[in-house]
Amino acid sequence: MDRRDPTTEDRDGDRYLPMYAGGRALPAKLSSLRQQLYRKAKREPGFRFYALYDRICRPDILQVAWTLVRARGGAAGVDGVTIERIEASPRGPGGLVEDLHEELRTKRYRPLAVRRVYIPKPDGRQRPLGIPAIRDRVVQAAALLVLEPIFEADFEEASFGFRPGRSAHDALEAVRAHLKAGRREVYDADLQSYFDTIPHDKLMASLRCRITDRSVLRLVRLWLECPVVEEDEDGGPTVRRPGRGTPQGGVLSPLLANVYLHWLDKLFHAPQGPASWGAGLVRYADDFVILARRIEPRLRRWVETLLEGRMGLTIHRDKTRVVNLTEDRTSFDFLGFTFRYDRSLKRRGDRYLYVGPSRKAVRKERTTLREMTGPRYCFAPLPVLIQRLNRHLRGWANYFGWGHPRRSFRAINHYVRQRLETHVNRRSQRRFHLPEGRTYYGQFARMGLVVLRGPGRATPRACRR
Repeated sequence: MDRRDPTTEDRDGDRYLPMYAGGRALPAKLSSLRQQLYRKAKREPGFRFYALYDRICRPDILQVAWTLVRARGGAAGVDGVTIERIEASPRGPGGLVEDLHEELRTKRYRPLAVRRVYIPKPDGRQRPLGIPAIRDRVVQAAALLVLEPIFEADFEEASFGFRPGRSAHDALEAVRAHLKAGRREVYDADLQSYFDTIPHDKLMASLRCRITDRSVLRLVRLWLECPVVEEDEDGGPTVRRPGRGTPQGGVLSPLLANVYLHWLDKLFHAPQGPASWGAGLVRYADDFVILARRIEPRLRRWVETLLEGRMGLTIHRDKTRVVNLTEDRTSFDFLGFTFRYDRSLKRRGDRYLYVGPSRKAVRKERTTLREMTGPRYCFAPLPVLIQRLNRHLRGWANYFGWGHPRRSFRAINHYVRQRLETHVNRRSQRRFHLPEGRTYYGQFARMGLVVLRGPGRATPRACRR
């Protein structure tokens, strides 16, 4: 199977899961198991799986789970054990896998508390992030390898987030297809603290629709009810037991979040749902938009009643709005991109669909670049700093190169050169003297600074004076 085309279909039209996870090829035995689970779930939508725990306990699956967790990296949990410490221990990763297998087999496994930290958001607020211990991340990864194909068989085509073989660019392409089909009114919704507000009882009921293995359900319940440890204002630990939510940062959390919001997708496309009214849905994890020729009040009532009434979630009213793209100077943002109709420069009176990096995304990138070239790195040699910037810029361009990024790319290119000029003058403690006849632009180009050019491209520019 080609890594660039991670899904295939058989003669019956079944969509197979990729043979890769975390960018790594899965062993043939595990890949075969996942395909079997997927086919069974796909061909028997009402089947409930009753013998999964023994597969999660398998040493070979736990070994693959360790490999995935190690490749992903991340900080230590409440026990302070890092990946490097496990690798340097006398028994190594094999000892960890052996211990977890024995604990799971004898039903003695108990997860440790989750360490909570906060990361800043672009709007100045902070997002809570839960960090399980590495041993718990390994067991969660093993559970994900076994459970993912079962629920993947049920998920709707409108769902794109955290799914194998799908990406944010696929979701953006689906939005563009709806707009080109004439659905130019957009219900741009925002769920308030979705991961922290999922009701445990309703989430477990969603899992029981496909799983009857009590040991697996008990394992998931243990993870959901893990104590959360965070520092209080005095620096001491504060412990609490959450009654709702699944911590962001957990390996299994994205799948659980998709399992619960799957009911929005399923009921939306039911015979009497909004899809039968001509509306379209595109969802990436907890971010979703609904597109239609006209967003009627009954559609908004349907969404709000389902999410807030039946599912127990909260819609952020201040951030939820209806946008009519047929009007001038209207736009909406989705997954870091802005969608709007601009006047064409080629044909008078024509308009085209512009899709490019949002202002918020560009501001966030400028902030990141300012930190990367700030006083903290004032003693970094210029070639080292340029190499670090190149890695970051290539990654940013790979994501934001979709659509029409040229204007944003030009602005970022200019800002990078401006920051580097400030950096070299700061390092020299007096104005940096260029060789005669050269410019900063040409000097940075000679040192290999990449230039964001077009869709998805970040290449070194030819040397110029």
